[in-house]
Amino acid sequence: MMKNSLIALAVAGVFMAPIAMADTSNVIIYGIADLAVGSTDNGVVSATQVSSQVSKLGFKGSEDLGDGLSAIWQIEQQIDMDNTSAAGAKNTFGTRNTFAGLKSESMGTVLLGRHDTPYKIATRKLDVFVDQLATNYSLMGGGSSATNGAGLHIARLTDELVYISPKMNNFTVAAAIVASAETATTAAQQKGSAYSLAAMYDAAPFYAALAYESFKYGSAGTGTFGAAGAVAAGDTQSATQLGLGYTMDALQLNLVYEDNKSSVAGLDSFGRSNLYLGGKYSFGNDDVKLAYTTAGKIGGVANTGAKQISIGYDHSLNKRTTLYAQYTKISNQSGANFGITSAGSTAGGAAVALGNSPSGYAFGVKHVF
Repeated sequence: MMKNSLIALAVAGVFMAPIAMADTSNVIIYGIADLAVGSTDNGVVSATQVSSQVSKLGFKGSEDLGDGLSAIWQIEQQIDMDNTSAAGAKNTFGTRNTFAGLKSESMGTVLLGRHDTPYKIATRKLDVFVDQLATNYSLMGGGSSATNGAGLHIARLTDELVYISPKMNNFTVAAAIVASAETATTAAQQKGSAYSLAAMYDAAPFYAALAYESFKYGSAGTGTFGAAGAVAAGDTQSATQLGLGYTMDALQLNLVYEDNKSSVAGLDSFGRSNLYLGGKYSFGNDDVKLAYTTAGKIGGVANTGAKQISIGYDHSLNKRTTLYAQYTKISNQSGANFGITSAGSTAGGAAVALGNSPSGYAFGVKHVF
């Protein structure tokens, strides 16, 4: 009996050894819990609700491979803390930046997977309301619609190959490509693709960024850029942006100019220019924030522009916990229907009719861990 018990323990030890030896010392767990109570009004109906902004949970790590080279990885997902049954994939594992790659101190970083494009990375730090109700994402980013179509180029793409250079003389460059035909294609089908480029200069008190991004759509159902909805195979969309930031003591001033161009639905070329101005003044544990965004008319289509004004106040309880209040209003021209676009699960509210002017406010708490 004793002999059988010893054999059983030995066998169990063999199978348990890989688990016991698994190295979890280099795994970092991090996230944000950001919830607010507020209201959105689309010009016809209004709704008061608790909404999750960009609440997220992530796991990341690295392993030293020697000679300045490291293996890196990350798995991150958005968590809709107000409503775990909300529509969409925001409670699905790995919906945000999720990748594996190699990082060299001298040569830079190469990533494979799902990641913010260099175009997005270049200027998101200049949005003083980033990832919250009053974000400039509502108007910036371009798109294929003659009415709104915001946010297209503020993207996180799948099937992405990303390169980020090391910082040299305060400059960083980044590039990404997507060859998105995940399914088999026939000779008659087109394959979609995308590329994104950015150059960034960061030396306090100045920040500057220049970025370009281009999408080409393939046949429907062929992958990330399989055409659907307003676009068709062969359609292209591109955007160029310039971002500037300056911080002087307690005052931060930011500017982003964006030019979008499209070849969509038989129109050879139409585009829209957008402008964002943002500012933040800090005193003690408090910040006052103000932002103004404009979306110009699209091509020759009259009355398709819009303006957005946002104001906010933050109070830091400590380094990781902040209370905030913010208000935003979009004024659409008669041929535009931009809506309040929040990355939260419910904060965006219902669709906006042409010419209506949506608005919203939020009182929230944000904790970073």
